[in-house]
Amino acid sequence: MAFQARKKMGGVALSSLLWGLMIGTAGAEEAAKGGLGEPQPWQMGLQEPATPVMEYINWFHTYVMWFIVPITLFVMVLLLYVIVRFNKKANPVPSKVTHNTILEVAWTVLPILVLVCIALPSFKLLYMEEVIPKADLTIKATGSQWYWDYEYPDNGDISFSSTMVRDLPMSDPLRLLKVDNEVVVPVNKTVVVQVTSNDVIHSFSVNSFGIKIDAIPGRLNQTWFKATREGMYYGQCSRLCGRDHAFMPIAFRVVSEEEFQKWVASKKTAMNGAAPDKVAAATSVVVK
Repeated sequence: MAFQARKKMGGVALSSLLWGLMIGTAGAEEAAKGGLGEPQPWQMGLQEPATPVMEYINWFHTYVMWFIVPITLFVMVLLLYVIVRFNKKANPVPSKVTHNTILEVAWTVLPILVLVCIALPSFKLLYMEEVIPKADLTIKATGSQWYWDYEYPDNGDISFSSTMVRDLPMSDPLRLLKVDNEVVVPVNKTVVVQVTSNDVIHSFSVNSFGIKIDAIPGRLNQTWFKATREGMYYGQCSRLCGRDHAFMPIAFRVVSEEEFQKWVASKKTAMNGAAPDKVAAATSVVVK
């Protein structure tokens, strides 16, 4: 009786531990989530989403965790039980059992069900990422060692280079993310990004948008996003591309449609050779 009571208490304690670890994992993930558009100190989770695709990525990440954590804990507990219960000292005469139909059906069917539950939403996510809707704005991003060139073919062939600002103090949390020329896009518009490279393979990645695609020389890849919140959003080249790979940031400024049109007008004025001080004044009104 005493042994059965201890066994029952042990099962309750184990169950409580499993639920505690699962809840604690979810809580820690929420607490360590990154901010909107930029990483945070000691961040472990994903950045706050700014597009429908990234919102679904966040949901899918949490959804899959509810499978991963219990499976990992179950395997760990099972392994410890086998080590204690079936070692040579505790079990000197090994079992001769070689077949158990129920067990074999269970360890075949249950993983299949788990994979189906994970596969169905993952197919939806792949569809959202790969099927590009009709573009409201197209931007071409070209990677070079080590900066990005941008073109706006829909807006009078606006083009500029974007390089990292290198004279920021070490205390600035955005020291490796700020650039001299930000990419400006309107809010709530479908933006298609065409990505290629001039030299080696780079990778165009903006976490809060949920986009990441390789920039390959001689090939034009495409991705898309629809930012639903105004603000600054930072990314980086996510492919080891050479000496200054870590100094190749990406910066998007999402603004209202009115501010975007003002920015386009200021860029066209600059490309037509207007006085530099007037261009700077016009641009600062928009992107300040």
